[in-house]
Amino acid sequence: MPHAETNTSNDASQPRLRRVLSTRLLYFFILGDVLGAGVYVLVGQVATASGGAVWVPLLTALLLALLTAASYAELATKYPRAGGASHYATLAFGPAAGFCMLAAGIVSTAALTRGFAGDYLSAFVTLPVALVAVVFLVVLALVNARGVKESTRANVVATLIELGGLAVVVVLGAWLLLRGDGDPGRLTRLGTPEKGAAAAVLGGSVLAYYSFVGFETSVNVAEETRDPRRAYPRALFGALATAGTVYVLVGIAASAAVPTEVLARSSGPLLEVVHAAGGVPPRLFSAIALVAVANGALLTGIMASRLAYGMARDGLLPAALTRLLPRRRTPWAAIAATTVPALSLALTGSVATLASTLVLLLLVVFLIVNTAVLVLRREEGTPGHFRVPSVLPVLGLVSCVLLATQVEAEVWLRTAVVLGVAAVLAVVPAVRRRRADRANRDGQDGG
Repeated sequence: MPHAETNTSNDASQPRLRRVLSTRLLYFFILGDVLGAGVYVLVGQVATASGGAVWVPLLTALLLALLTAASYAELATKYPRAGGASHYATLAFGPAAGFCMLAAGIVSTAALTRGFAGDYLSAFVTLPVALVAVVFLVVLALVNARGVKESTRANVVATLIELGGLAVVVVLGAWLLLRGDGDPGRLTRLGTPEKGAAAAVLGGSVLAYYSFVGFETSVNVAEETRDPRRAYPRALFGALATAGTVYVLVGIAASAAVPTEVLARSSGPLLEVVHAAGGVPPRLFSAIALVAVANGALLTGIMASRLAYGMARDGLLPAALTRLLPRRRTPWAAIAATTVPALSLALTGSVATLASTLVLLLLVVFLIVNTAVLVLRREEGTPGHFRVPSVLPVLGLVSCVLLATQVEAEVWLRTAVVLGVAAVLAVVPAVRRRRADRANRDGQDGG
């Protein structure tokens, strides 16, 4: 079986990450990542795909995300260690999924970096994208290296700001309706001239799904969480319930307050609600949106670096990536190794291209994780871990396949290249291990 080849040593001499995250900090970590850039930039694209009833695909995406989140809750409490999806998939099938997840984390960081350098920032200053990307990613890397506790404390503040911004949108939307300037009839309009209602919901749900997938990053800090068996499920489902409620309210407010075609044309759709209602300076809301994007990028960067660290510890990446800062106990080498390719992608790709590639990569990873839950049922893992009914991973599998069928062919082609690279990278450590095993056997035979 594949897991027999995996290095999962618990040698006490091996450097370990520090357990500093409480349930509250983990809750805000997940909520902050889920409430990242997605809802601030994607509501217009969801409206394009589904029509005025934006809240329907948002709610559908939440329910589909909860299916896979249940699988993560079981695996994160069963195997509470850095590496997340990579570790689970390696135990069940081998290392390919880990490289796919690592690619998704780097692509996501790049997309958010590109988003930070876009329209919301231009409300204050116009700077070259390259300069913004370099400064932005260097600052995030330094915050990440300082420590996960410090990073998550900063995330608590940023998450409260994000929630405040979304609450402003909800209140302004309600105010527009009360003064008679909105149109509540748009909330029941599903479908477009090209799509019927069912196809519109699915098409919009694929885009809305991006707004919820931030929960995946949290499994990579399970090793740094106090009592993950109890803390992780509470934080995960609490954060998703909070985010889902906020998103549905925002979708209702935006759609009722602003014509669907206006939302669809805008790269800052929630700003359209602010413009329509008045009373709130657009620059203030732009600042809130920038905090949301930066916070999402920080948390994704934490995920990618911990994933690289966990994969290196499993022998899937060079051992140099397991190096930690002596006092901070943070994986500085992995942080540097994931920041450089993110910068390269941010300088060469658009937000739309990077975001669509990310969604498909995550659907592939989620499909593997939902399967891994069932395959790994034969292993005991951490005693008393969280366990979900088997029907939920099965439904999670079906949801990933269903959403993947809605992804455009050109996105599949781009993602196929990434998956091909991941497969090649996965073969290298396996071949190296087999050669080492053969050399050891030959040495023993010769002795």
